[in-house]
Amino acid sequence: MTRIFLTVVGLIYLLLSIWCSVDPASTSRSVGFTLQTGSGQSEFLVIYGGLELALGLIFLWPLWQQEVTRFALVVCVVVHGCLVLFRCISFFVFTGIGSTTYSLAAGEWLIFLISLGFYLSQSELTQKKKIS
Repeated sequence: MTRIFLTVVGLIYLLLSIWCSVDPASTSRSVGFTLQTGSGQSEFLVIYGGLELALGLIFLWPLWQQEVTRFALVVCVVVHGCLVLFRCISFFVFTGIGSTTYSLAAGEWLIFLISLGFYLSQSELTQKKKIS
């Protein structure tokens, strides 16, 4: 079940990477960014295209190498935990937040809570195995 969840998350990140790379003007506008020619475009492509591609590959990795499932799950918990933390801070610090940002926040919370649930349930199973 964990591998299926990570696969879905990985595919979402791959799609986001493609969308940000192919149509950066649209994606940046939807989250309130204005891309400046040159450096701004490069930074958006690298961070939103490249980093999201890397995350997608990490979350898909357990498909072909099952033994990295726990590693990918821990990465998922840490990444989305940090996103949730900073997203919550941003809601208290900034005004004028658009609906796309709220949708992203809901997705981040959902992924964080599900991945944390998988992590905690696997940790509990590991503890039970050690006891018996």
